[in-house]
Amino acid sequence: MKTLVIAEKPDMGRNIAAAIDPKAKNHRSYIEGEHYIITWAIGHLIGLAEPDAYDDRYKKWNINDLPIIPDRFKLVPNRKTIDQLKVIGELAKRSNLLVNSCDAGREGQYIFSLIQRHLKLSQPVKRLWISDLTPETIRKGFAELKDGSDYDNLTKAATARSEADWLIGMNGSRAFTTKHNVLLSVGRVQTPVLALIYDRQKQIEAFSSLKFFELEGHFKQDGTTYRGMWQGERMTDKAKADELAAKVKGKPGRIASYEAKETKEYPFKLYDLTLLQRDANGKYGFSAKKTLDTAQALYEKHKVISYPRTNSNYVTEQNIPEMHKTLNALQGTAYNEWVQGANRGLVHKGNKFICNPAKVEDHHAILPTNRKAGGLSADEQKLYDLIVRRFLSQFYPAAEYKVHSVMTEVENETFKTTVKELLSLGWKVIYADQKKDKAKSKGKETDESGEEEIEVSEPFSVNPGEGVTCSDAVVKEKDTQPPKHYTEGTLLKAMESAGKQIEDEELREAMKDSGLGTPATRAATIERLKNVGYVDMQGKKIVVTQKGRTAIELIRGAGIDLLTSPEMTGLWERRLNEISRGTASNAQFMENVKKFATMIVDKVRVQSRAAKTSFESDPSSAPASKGTTRKAAVSRSRAAKPKPDGTAAPSASSSAVIAACPRIGCGGSIFMGRKGYGCSHYKEGCKFVIWKDSFGRSLTNTQVKALVEKGKTAKLKLRLEDGTETEGKLVLRNIDNGELGIET
Repeated sequence: MKTLVIAEKPDMGRNIAAAIDPKAKNHRSYIEGEHYIITWAIGHLIGLAEPDAYDDRYKKWNINDLPIIPDRFKLVPNRKTIDQLKVIGELAKRSNLLVNSCDAGREGQYIFSLIQRHLKLSQPVKRLWISDLTPETIRKGFAELKDGSDYDNLTKAATARSEADWLIGMNGSRAFTTKHNVLLSVGRVQTPVLALIYDRQKQIEAFSSLKFFELEGHFKQDGTTYRGMWQGERMTDKAKADELAAKVKGKPGRIASYEAKETKEYPFKLYDLTLLQRDANGKYGFSAKKTLDTAQALYEKHKVISYPRTNSNYVTEQNIPEMHKTLNALQGTAYNEWVQGANRGLVHKGNKFICNPAKVEDHHAILPTNRKAGGLSADEQKLYDLIVRRFLSQFYPAAEYKVHSVMTEVENETFKTTVKELLSLGWKVIYADQKKDKAKSKGKETDESGEEEIEVSEPFSVNPGEGVTCSDAVVKEKDTQPPKHYTEGTLLKAMESAGKQIEDEELREAMKDSGLGTPATRAATIERLKNVGYVDMQGKKIVVTQKGRTAIELIRGAGIDLLTSPEMTGLWERRLNEISRGTASNAQFMENVKKFATMIVDKVRVQSRAAKTSFESDPSSAPASKGTTRKAAVSRSRAAKPKPDGTAAPSASSSAVIAACPRIGCGGSIFMGRKGYGCSHYKEGCKFVIWKDSFGRSLTNTQVKALVEKGKTAKLKLRLEDGTETEGKLVLRNIDNGELGIET
């Protein structure tokens, strides 16, 4: 019998086959060689069953049927990929050993465990745990396979995470939706993230700007000129500021104190996923999801970076030689000049800034591999460039500065000057070709403290013993600024620290275990908030919709503040991490989640129903995002009430009828919703839905009309579940539920 290797996705399976058995025969859904059969999942082949799998009465949403708390969670195959699941089941009959080669993380572990449970696979299991997909790493990983039982605790944590999300999501969403007659999505992670955005927006709206005045003195001493900010209580009276300016302008002064201190700035830490997402959002405007998808392509398809879904900024001792190999591999590329200037002696096992095995759990920091990058898309190249530059900077010394602190006194008034003089560029040479970011003050903003730091590249010095002249005094009018709206980058930072404002990098490290979600799931959480209509994007800014506001206010109004608490949910995430290490009980965690789900239902049951208008934006004040007309914004604000399946129920102001529902005896009409085309008789039990995104296409009204009325479309370019491109007609396979197939 042979060893069955189960990868998470087709590309990964093919990479593994090419590395360990290059002569193996490709059978399309698996690859078979002399000793190995390599096959794959297509993401999640199996999920947790819907409530109606436990009892038919749950087909209708009724608050009196809540809470729904299964004794044992049932599993159900994904209908779209059930054929691949059957393939794995048949191949397993010819195998006496399984190798779990799914992604080396919590979700990959869960995907394999669900397959194992559903198919009742009893063979012994080995675990492939690797951080990149180069052939050398794959072969090394197979030579060092771990026992599957070594990861039992990780499986327990993954299962607890999934079941906890089901309990909170199903019970919370059904309770609030049925009570208020509007689809309100509630989640263990998404709700506290929405609360973060809501609270920030409330702070912005409540902010009252205060006008104030700063006094900037301009000073001369021999050939040196410099500026300083007046030190004193904030001035809100312009007359007083003008009076001070007149008092010092043109007058002699003295240097009350002068200090020059040399400092060093070391390279930024290597990337974890969240830092990479934050940088890509700030620099290129990439969404968190786009960065994750692009990084996954660099890892899986191009094999030019290591595993991206990591929360570590460090490497282990075993990675140091690999880093040196990668540096050599970058010779002759666009990065050659920086490779030639690299100091290889700086990257070694004793450099705790880079190599810190205690801070590497599942995966080390994101690194480029020693494979040459070619054929990258523009976006892939941008992300790869970020990763390579961050990697190369570790081979360069610190940037060196001399910080000059000058206190100048004129007419008994004191002015503070801080000048940061560049002595040596160090690692910053790698970024010298890029446009400088807007000058930022170190520490407090100038409008809060009256201080600013001036960075110069030419030598600066003053003589404390000589007098100075105040050549000019300028009054600057300023306004206090409200907190800034979250961008995806700053929201990711807040999610990582469970909403706490943490600037200190060491504290940031300590909070990683108790953030909101994981690096791998945060992007999906943000996307979900958009998809359910809780937030909108205005350029890079994330703004809460009226529906999102009301959702948070209803949850808090019901007395379930815990559900909106980022810190509490962060502690749940920490507990899941403890379960994965074997230091906490998954059973106890689940008991607490069940009690919490029950409490949610009990609180909502006695809540008063919200007015329908409380979920609708005022069309006259709906903010139109860039590229959106006021008319479009008004139209969107009147969107129809969503159905439980995510499509939208028709209303007088929603999309026109596409076609009559094809279900025999239904009599309903097909309308376009947020994610798909659903039937107006959904409340009467009609489950007909055609999803907008099907087989790699975003379907048009015309194509859906053809499917409903003729049963098929014209010939289209389509994509199969395994990623294969094909040409064929979409056909309506099942008129009861809208299931589609392909006719080639």
